[in-house]
Amino acid sequence: MFTFSIHSKLGHARAGEFTTAHGSVTTPIFMPVGTQATVKSLTPTEIKEIGASIILSNAYHLYLQPGIELIETFGGIHNFMGWDMPILTDSGGFQAFSLSSNNKISDSGVLFKSINDGTEHFMTPEQATLNQIGIGADIIMCFDHCIAFGAPETEVTLAMNRTHKWALQCKDTFEQKGNITRQTLFGIIQGGTNRKLRDISLEFMIKQEFEGYAIGGLAVGETKSEMYDTVKFCTQSLPENKPRYLMGVGSPEDLVEGVYAGIDMFDCIMPTRVARNGSLYTDTGRINITNQQYKTQESPLLESCDCYACTNFSAAYIHHLFKAKELLGLRLASMHNLRYLSNLMCSIRASIIDSTFLEFRKEFWGNYRTANNVKNNATINLN
Repeated sequence: MFTFSIHSKLGHARAGEFTTAHGSVTTPIFMPVGTQATVKSLTPTEIKEIGASIILSNAYHLYLQPGIELIETFGGIHNFMGWDMPILTDSGGFQAFSLSSNNKISDSGVLFKSINDGTEHFMTPEQATLNQIGIGADIIMCFDHCIAFGAPETEVTLAMNRTHKWALQCKDTFEQKGNITRQTLFGIIQGGTNRKLRDISLEFMIKQEFEGYAIGGLAVGETKSEMYDTVKFCTQSLPENKPRYLMGVGSPEDLVEGVYAGIDMFDCIMPTRVARNGSLYTDTGRINITNQQYKTQESPLLESCDCYACTNFSAAYIHHLFKAKELLGLRLASMHNLRYLSNLMCSIRASIIDSTFLEFRKEFWGNYRTANNVKNNATINLN
């Protein structure tokens, strides 16, 4: 049975823990994304060594390949992919809307074409929930309608209302057919950056008494200030005794500010995606390992990092691997970025527990620089 408890608080920041059928997870936590039952280029053992205690997979992609029935024949995704720790699945709503051309959305569901072979599929809230039940995820997400930033208020309202209707259908399906002793269902709050709509969505979702709440519809084009303000607005109304999940967000600065606002869970494909392009996290910001300055650097990429790449290889070697287009370079870069975020979250959690998180946050922003200079274009009060 899913449980959640808070061990320590400092302001809005929380250090807690949730328990699933496949183990416990301390929070705040960043979840590496294994979209198609794999974190790209890495083995489950490597993911554990990096420090991950939960990963995310995507029901849309797994539905299309290899198919839910095949996963069920293995007894669920944990057996299928050789991962014995918790898994959260996204319903795939965002992918059905964004990845498929000529999709048609109605209150009944989404008609879309497979990105694999062009075949036509109709995904309903009930089917999206059944897919995740069949996958065997520990935490499953309601089917929601995520809309692009900048859409007219009428469209955002329509998507929010549709998300609410679908949430009821997902909840009903889960309660009737889900393995409620081994799985749990989270609701998703929508409404864009519109506070009036977010307030409506918050009130509706909280009334449904989900075991956890996700904030969806962000990191889709809005500014950092708009995202941070919306997150803070939502967390001030969410129940204290339920985990809070900020979907699709995972840069170092967003993790720090998300925790500061009261978020417990994060996921994002960005750390591994940018790693495969040679962009690596350091305490002073992202660097590009393919730059000429790293060609002869004998020291590790980051002296303070204990990842496999930094404890075994020079920055010059990783630079060489990228220049030579060797697969090992992509793997080492992915290991580094995920370990960096794992260590960051551990440090954040420790600082909450020992009441030094505000100092930690101030020190982080004193060192870290982002490509678009977030500290200057976002409203970040460090006092």
